[in-house]
Amino acid sequence: MKSTDNFKRTIQDYLEVRAKTDELFAQSYNKPNKSIDECVNYILSQVKKSGCTGFDDDEIFGMAVHYYDEDDLKDIKPITCSVVVNHKVQLTDEEKTELKEKARKEFMDEQLSKQRELLKPKKKVEPKIEQPSLFG
Repeated sequence: MKSTDNFKRTIQDYLEVRAKTDELFAQSYNKPNKSIDECVNYILSQVKKSGCTGFDDDEIFGMAVHYYDEDDLKDIKPITCSVVVNHKVQLTDEEKTELKEKARKEFMDEQLSKQRELLKPKKKVEPKIEQPSLFG
């Protein structure tokens, strides 16, 4: 399976939280014959069968729960594909300040480098004077 680790981790995090808050699902989630890798393969196979390329989070999480709830799912084959997970990145105020400072420093360094290039003395290119040849 070549789905992104981020996709797998997102599914697994959701399932673990659900198992902590739902005792009935916790029993399904702890079945020894189930695995997160096979769960991801099940989801990808269902997505492929549907022919759609975009899904709501709840649809994907529903497929994951269905995989753990059902015991009669057989022959789940690995699928090679790319998976995109949309996440909103939450930065702390400290991280935002740090990134702004880094961007400011990079900008200033770039501007300074450009100014230095402009101030460098330009090499004079002397015209090449060809001397007449006695043999040519």
